[in-house]
Amino acid sequence: MRSGTRWAVAILAMGGLLLPSVAGAATCETESQMTPAQRSALVNVVRGMVSKVQTGDVQALRSQTIPAVASQFDAIAAAANRLKPMVQSATITVDNLYAMDASSEKAGSPQTEFYCGTPVVMLTFPNLPPGKYGLAIVHATGVPDPQQISLVLSETPANGWMLAGFVSRPMIEAGHNGIWYWEQAREYVQKKMNWNAWFYYRAAAYLLNPAEFLSSPNLQKLNKEMDAARPAGLPGAKPVTLNASGSAFSIASVSTTTEFGGLDLVVNYVPDATQLAQLRDPVAARKQVVALMTAMLESYPELRAGFHGIWVRAQQGNAAVFALDLPMEQIHSTQ
Repeated sequence: MRSGTRWAVAILAMGGLLLPSVAGAATCETESQMTPAQRSALVNVVRGMVSKVQTGDVQALRSQTIPAVASQFDAIAAAANRLKPMVQSATITVDNLYAMDASSEKAGSPQTEFYCGTPVVMLTFPNLPPGKYGLAIVHATGVPDPQQISLVLSETPANGWMLAGFVSRPMIEAGHNGIWYWEQAREYVQKKMNWNAWFYYRAAAYLLNPAEFLSSPNLQKLNKEMDAARPAGLPGAKPVTLNASGSAFSIASVSTTTEFGGLDLVVNYVPDATQLAQLRDPVAARKQVVALMTAMLESYPELRAGFHGIWVRAQQGNAAVFALDLPMEQIHSTQ
């Protein structure tokens, strides 16, 4: 959905933001409902696991992982290694704890839902084996790029709490947190700048929700506002056509990135045969891509106010055949 400096890993199959329907046998306790011993046990295990991410001791982390996940550990290892330089000197705070009991669930249940606390936080996991689980949401702060890390734990008879899932997300993008993006999105809605509002809502949703399997009334409110602001002209299951300089561009996707510091718009298009031939000439390729950028700004002038620049990528299959990023002040409209 978004590109650039983001990644998330979860090996347990985890669902999206699904509203609970029918209450089942699964139960959930929040931190305040746990006994002191329960809290201490979870916090100590979580801190130990995060400390291994901070020191880069990936093999030790793997040794604390349930076998089904440890056997396919590469994704978690890559995420942990990428996190290390950002969190190695961070202050670690365990901000939320949940103890989940799905012991009475039937094996092979397509979906298990937990309703935790008041107001209700909903945790939704597809294909979750019967058992007892924990979730810890950790904040790594006091560093230039603060992070939030969600650890899903599985309680095993022999080894106690072990890692079963791992998700990491930034807390800030382009110098701002999720609340700021939410407030800006609402201001853009008031100005009827729904392109800007849509992507700012998406940034807010990404930064404020630590993992896709978690939902809450506030997150549902945010998603409802975002859906209402969705602008016309966005590509979806099918590409959309944008006309520029006598050429029709097939826009496959539009997203955002902060890879170059500010919040940039990312436009992916699929060149036709003529456009692809032009891309083999650097001068013609730049002219083609700048024409697309200019057409985007002429069609949606509000983008100049909302984004640092535009990054255009010409895609052929899964490969980028040409890419160019320009700040807004270097993209000159013909109007």
